[in-house]
Amino acid sequence: MIFNIQRYSTHDGPGIRTVVFMKGCSLGCRWCQNPESRARTEDVLLDPRLCLDGCSLCQKAAPGVIERALNGVIIHREKLNETHITALRECCPTQALTVCGEEKSVDEIMATVLRDKPFYDRSGGGLTLSGGEPFMNPTLAIALLKASHDAGIHTAVETCLHVPWRYIEPALPYIDLFLADLKHVDPAVFRQWTDGSAKRVLDNLRRIAAAGKPMTIRVPLIQGFNADEASIRAITAFAADELHAQDIHFLPYHTLGMNKYNLLGLPYSAPDKPLNAPELLDAAQRIAREKGLTATLRG
Repeated sequence: MIFNIQRYSTHDGPGIRTVVFMKGCSLGCRWCQNPESRARTEDVLLDPRLCLDGCSLCQKAAPGVIERALNGVIIHREKLNETHITALRECCPTQALTVCGEEKSVDEIMATVLRDKPFYDRSGGGLTLSGGEPFMNPTLAIALLKASHDAGIHTAVETCLHVPWRYIEPALPYIDLFLADLKHVDPAVFRQWTDGSAKRVLDNLRRIAAAGKPMTIRVPLIQGFNADEASIRAITAFAADELHAQDIHFLPYHTLGMNKYNLLGLPYSAPDKPLNAPELLDAAQRIAREKGLTATLRG
């Protein structure tokens, strides 16, 4: 199950890349900018601003699941099944209602990836798996990475690493670069903001470093969570001293994904304003450089 294939990306690894976004994640990060990636099944998104007055096509496609009320269209998401999803996928003429998620075979995905191989070869680019968490579907992830590796295409994985090691280890021979999240090293804070285990992530990071795989550490900086000097020092110390990493990217929090929660009918519990802390961002880069890391600020 994937939800997007983005060609000509220049922000998800070196060179020009094709990014395959896979559905499913075992974390519940409050600030997640891709909430439509969390479930391993399809999601239905609704933007009532695009609805046509008097249109009832979605109601006819999913009777008993979608209804019109005085305050607009209501989706009874707990009643959705595969028959409804199939009917809704192509029913809306304005794309007010869309279905996120589609099953594709390895061959279908690789047909898109291989179209741009000349661009990868010229720019040092390649395939990046993203999500969600790619290793939530290890069979597909391994197959795509191996197929790309066999085709001479550079491979990268954007990952939170919150999965069992047995999901990751078989893919190691086919991964050229890990773009690995290191959100926090404090177990209690990590669990409070992500519903996950920091120990699982840190242990996986250590195993990847021990395997000698190239790794770029990525740190989303969220106010109230880790956007403070003490947290940044602890994170950079772990990256430098335990992982012997060379590169670290700081990603200041933004709210560009906030509206997706409305489209999914979900509450948004992260800060409602972007991180505005230029002095802290300067300090983060300085702290990282003091630990021997090459620090990059990513928008």
